[in-house]
Amino acid sequence: MLPPVLVPRPSLSLHPSQGVSLGDPVTLRCHLPRLAAWVWLYREGGWSYTKGKEKEQDAAEFSFVSTLRVHAGRYRCQYQVSESAEVSVESDPVELVLTDVRYPPSSISLHPEQHVGTGTNVTIRCWNKDYGATFLLHKDGTSAPLQHQDSSGGGTATFTLFGVTPADSGTYRCSYRPEGYPFISSPLGDSVTLEVTPTPAPPGATGSSHGNLVVAVVGGCTAAFVFFLVLIIFFLLSAHRRRTQRDESPGGEGVKCPYFSVDPLKRPSGSPIISFPSVF
Repeated sequence: MLPPVLVPRPSLSLHPSQGVSLGDPVTLRCHLPRLAAWVWLYREGGWSYTKGKEKEQDAAEFSFVSTLRVHAGRYRCQYQVSESAEVSVESDPVELVLTDVRYPPSSISLHPEQHVGTGTNVTIRCWNKDYGATFLLHKDGTSAPLQHQDSSGGGTATFTLFGVTPADSGTYRCSYRPEGYPFISSPLGDSVTLEVTPTPAPPGATGSSHGNLVVAVVGGCTAAFVFFLVLIIFFLLSAHRRRTQRDESPGGEGVKCPYFSVDPLKRPSGSPIISFPSVF
């Protein structure tokens, strides 16, 4: 292999991208800049294919008219610019997984059954006739498997969905890959349907939240009132202290507040006694 030079990296895609059975046609497409190049398609573990690409094209295609077991595997592509010795790095890999209908579909079960509330742990169990397989859990509408797990013995695998939410609702199926054939798959098996409903709030939860809010607001207002009350008392005491110090200082005796009174002997008959006690 030629030493790679920094030219744009190619990308590899598979058409169709999934659900390819033995005997079906399939195309691997290596995407690269619009320049003349030699393109290599590598199958991990052995095979390689070479093809020239014209300058006007933006991809080089490698097709299998009728797929065989030997075509299953992991692929990458790479290219060299025709006018120079520049060689790209390899693309990210894609996997060509072929379905072999000679393997019977797996069975599946769901626990708890069908309807569950948010936050529940759900168990999905898959099993077959013990092919020493790796099981895969699929969800309809999702291209890639959600989980995979080696058989625990007896041809069984258990998948757990922790703390499910409404987004986990859907139809689930299992497939498996026989031991020694990581890119050969059984057909998808029977399905189970999971429905996750939002768990309703406990009775009184809304009223409790409202009550907590009211308590918080009242507590905040009370704290503010106490703070301002303490602040006012502090200023009054400070003012009183300053007056006291001023009255007790030398030359300050003439500033004391007088005590006003009316001599009861000189007041008119029937008039009340009016007196103003000293403030300090």
